[in-house]
Formats: sequence, C-alpha cells, structure tokens
Amino acid sequence: MAPITKECDYLVIGGGSGGLASARRASGMYGAKAIAIESKRLGGTCVNVGCVPKKVTWNAASIRENFHDAKAYGFSFEETAPFDWPSFKRKRDAYVKRLNGIYEKNLNNDKVEYIHGRATFLSKQEVEVKLDDGSTTQIKAKKILIAVGGHPDIPSDIPGSELGLTSDGFFDIEKQPKRVALIGAGYIAVEFAGMFHALGTETHLFIRHDTFLRTFDPMIQEKVTAEYERQGIHLHKQSSQSKVEDAGDGKKKLYYKDSEGESSMEFDEIIWAVGRSPEIEDLGLDKVGDIEQNEKGHLVVDKYQNTNIENIYALGDVCNQGFELTPVAIAAGRRLADRLFGNKNDAHLEYENIPSVVFAHPEVGSIGLTEPDAREKYGDSVKVYNTSFTAMYYAMMEPEDKGPTAYKLVCEGPNERVVGLHIMGIGSSEMLQGFGVAIKMGATKADFDKCVAIHPTSAEELVTLK
Repeated sequence: MAPITKECDYLVIGGGSGGLASARRASGMYGAKAIAIESKRLGGTCVNVGCVPKKVTWNAASIRENFHDAKAYGFSFEETAPFDWPSFKRKRDAYVKRLNGIYEKNLNNDKVEYIHGRATFLSKQEVEVKLDDGSTTQIKAKKILIAVGGHPDIPSDIPGSELGLTSDGFFDIEKQPKRVALIGAGYIAVEFAGMFHALGTETHLFIRHDTFLRTFDPMIQEKVTAEYERQGIHLHKQSSQSKVEDAGDGKKKLYYKDSEGESSMEFDEIIWAVGRSPEIEDLGLDKVGDIEQNEKGHLVVDKYQNTNIENIYALGDVCNQGFELTPVAIAAGRRLADRLFGNKNDAHLEYENIPSVVFAHPEVGSIGLTEPDAREKYGDSVKVYNTSFTAMYYAMMEPEDKGPTAYKLVCEGPNERVVGLHIMGIGSSEMLQGFGVAIKMGATKADFDKCVAIHPTSAEELVTLK
C-alpha cells in the first residue's frame, strides 16, 4: 500500500451544502483540521441542479404568468419575441458558477482543505482519492462524514429509457422544447411541469394514480391536480410506460398506457422524475465493515447522524431520515460538528415540524402532519379548520383566469395544538416560514386567533379561521 499522504481530524466526503457546512463549522469555529472531497461541483444538487437553478427558472415562469395577468390590470403590450431560452440558460449557468466560486472561497476562509476527486474507502479510517489528473492520494481521518447525496433514477425496465433525461439533465437543455413529457408524481415532476407550461411548452405529465404530490395532505393533492388540469397541462392519469424510441430529428417516441388506453406520442424531451438513489455505488463501503443500509441503499443513522460503524457519520440524501431538503442537511451538519468538536454532547437536529415548499403553480407549503396522519396518531382529538377563497390578486380578472387558494390547519387535543399546516396559493413559500416558527414553538389555535390580521392579505385567513 502506498504511504498515507494526508491526515486530518474530520474528512467530509461530498461537496453538498450539508457536508460543507459541517466541515466549515468544525474547522472555522472549533479549529479541527478538516478536508472536504467532491468529484463534481461544490454546492451539490441544490446549487448545481436543484433548488437554486430551479427557483431561477420558476421566477422566469412566474414573470411570464404576470405578463398574462397584467392585461387585466389595464396594461397593454406585445411580446416582440418568444422567451429567449438560450440566453436565460447562459445567465443561469453563470450565476451557478459564481456560487460554486463562493463555496470554494468560504472553505478557504474557514481553512477547510478542498480536494476535487472521487473518494473510495480503504478502511473505516482511510480513503483513497482519485484526482483529476489520474493520480491518487490517501487520507487518514479520525472521523469521516459521508454526505455524497443522491442521483436521479432512470427506469431500468423500460427499453429506450436512456433516451430520456433526468432532473439533472433538465438544466442542460439548450433549446426550449415545443412538447415535453414529465414522468413522475413527486415535487420535481410537478415543479418542472408548471415551469414548462408557464413558459409556453406543451406539457404532458404522466402519473401512476389520479393525483400527484401523494405524500402531501389530500387537500393539496386534489386542488393542485385540479388546477394543473384547469391551466391546460395534459395529465395522463393511471399511466405506465412500455418503451421509448428514437423518432429522428432529436425527438423521442414514448409508448404508454393511461386511463384512456394505450397510445404513443413524440416529444422533444422526455424527463424522468421517478425517484432518487443514494450515490454510494463506488464508495467502497464494503471496506468499512458491515455498515447498515435500508432496502433502498440509504445509510441508516440515528438522530445524532451516527452510522453503526464507529466514527463514521452520514447526513443528507444519502441517509434514511427522509427529508431530502438542503436546509435540513445544513442544519444537521452544523449540529454534528457542534457535537463532535464543540463539546455539545446532545447536539442534533430535531426531525419534526420541518417546513417544506413545492414551487408549483400555485405554490404549496406544508409543515407537520397531514390530516390522515394526525387522525391516525391522535384519533378523535383532531380538529381541522379549512378555507378556500380567491386571492385579492385575481380581483380584476375574468373567472377563467382566477387561480385557487386553500389553507388547512390541523389541530390536536383540548388546547388545539397546531400539528399540521397546509397551504397553497400565491405567496405560500414566503408565508410558511413565519408560521413554521410558531408551529415549531408549539402554537395553538388560540395563539393564531390572538394574532391581529394583516389586511388585505391572503395570510390573514390563517389567523381568522372558524
């Protein structure tokens, strides 16, 4: 074996936001010698092919919607050219590249050594890193954090599925598709479908059941599904796919079955959004011992991010805690560094009442238990408050142009502690953050009622529910 060339207190495998936050905390705040290894670009999924470029694209789609809505408010104008997808993509890519540079600068500021390469375990305290030039180096670490994230899946049982893209490939599309197929019912498929449609692409969304976002409250599922249909997105319910063929001229032909029978259609792009898997394929996990994984390959950790192998930890999308959200990974990473190097022995992230948002059209926000989950957990002590209305934004518009707003408050016990909040409509993403604080603090329905409403806003409906 070649001699070990580096040693450190803390080795972080993976350059996503959670792992880097943990490394920076360990080094910058507590003085640990930390090394971070990443084989792709710093920032992980969120910065490069996730939250950040997605939100930028959502902003563009929302602006396009505002153009349409502006006419109802008395504005008269003509678009002189269609949406400039190539120019937009270049600017979005440049923005992401700047963020990559900021991540590297922040690592330097906190004295975290950054190595660009692919790490493979040699033992539970040693890894070998293949560098960009083909050479290798070895690192011995006292503590190792696995934060490699995940990657989108492509179905292996559908012939020709490789002709389609994944959510990562969405951001590489150079030319706006005239017709696109999104396959999946989770938030990625729903977000992309809303963005494509708002920007003028004929959009087809294939889902296995009759609604999408099926981990969300039934109200969210039903109302957002109905709204996508109202907007003119083509929903293929109860669908399955049999094969994909090259149709020439860059087009792909998708053979499918849906609630209306068997058919086929040509698309400029087919995008699979059917799930993600942990990126552990060549980590050499067999070298660390019998590390515990669940049936999907995720590393099993406890609330302190410990794996069953001493001094090896995991966080983010690679582990089994079920919240594939960047802020969750960042918070868990910082608390892990506090515990390992800051003598805060009970530091850990509480995986309850974590707010999440879907940048659909309209926006969706959710925190806590769905109504069915609350009834299963608390039984007859659950009381639910609902409201549906038309936001004032739509006051000047014709009925066919008005989008829905709907809120649900799920309460439990004689004090009506709020255990779930589910909202959809304009501004839901920003609105949820403040209400999330209240729910995290254990707010009751009475606490909501005591808050004076801000008028006229949609949010006031949440503090005046009857």
